[in-house]
Parts: sequence; C-alpha cells; structure tokens
Amino acid sequence: MKIYMDVCCLNRPYDDQTQDRIYLESEAVLTILKHIEAGDWTWISSSVVLFEIGETPNPERKRRVLKLCEKAASSIGLNEEIRSQAEIFKSYGFTTYDALHLACALQAQVDVFLSTDDKLIKRAQRYSDSITLNVKNPLSWLQEVLYNQ
Repeated sequence: MKIYMDVCCLNRPYDDQTQDRIYLESEAVLTILKHIEAGDWTWISSSVVLFEIGETPNPERKRRVLKLCEKAASSIGLNEEIRSQAEIFKSYGFTTYDALHLACALQAQVDVFLSTDDKLIKRAQRYSDSITLNVKNPLSWLQEVLYNQ
C-alpha cells in the first residue's frame, strides 16, 4: 500500500499533545510510520513536502520533521503535469501547497493521501468526482485499515 502524507500530518506528533484529538492523530501517524519502517506500507513523499517543511520557522521542529522524511521510500519531483493538475485543484479552492500535494500524490498513484487538515479533506470529498484520490485523516484511515483486515 502506497501512502502520501502532507506536512500537517507529519507535524502532528510535534503539536500540543494536551488536546485529545491531536494526541490520537499523533499516535496514528506514529503507528503508520512504524508500519512503514516494518515494510508493511510504502511512503511516497515529494519535493513539495520538503520545500514546505523548509518554510517551518521553528528550527528544531523543522529538523525533526525533515528527519521523519528520511523514512520515505521515494520522493516525487515537480513536473509540468503536476503543475497543470495543481492548477485544476486550485480552481476548486485548494491552497497552492494542498493542490501541489494532491497532484503529486495523484502522479505517484498512491492508495491514500493522509492529512489532518479538515478543510482539505472536506473539499476533496466535495470534489470526489474529479479527485480520484482516497483523502483521509490518519486516525480514521488507520482505524479502517486495522479493523478491516
């Protein structure tokens, strides 16, 4: 199974863990990373992920999240097809980064795109006829996968 995680997903383990939702999503992300390390699933990242992480103002958080990215099996680079697809996604109201992430995931033919961004997930569901990606929250996706085995 191929997985794409956006930057908010990768940042989740370093967010304020006093909120129940954030804690549970963090544990889900860490569990997913454990399965990736075990070779159960394949993480596909992108140059967009690395660029966006590079914009992180906190140097320690940036270092930690970049360290996580070393676990990715491969990274998709930007090309004209991705840029063109991202423009279509932007026309649906996605931010530039979200549109680029979605286009990279689509190009990589991943099985699931994981994000903790509720707006992104809801917008992707709204345009599910055009966006052929399975866009999920890491916690809800992990529950589906683990309990449907």
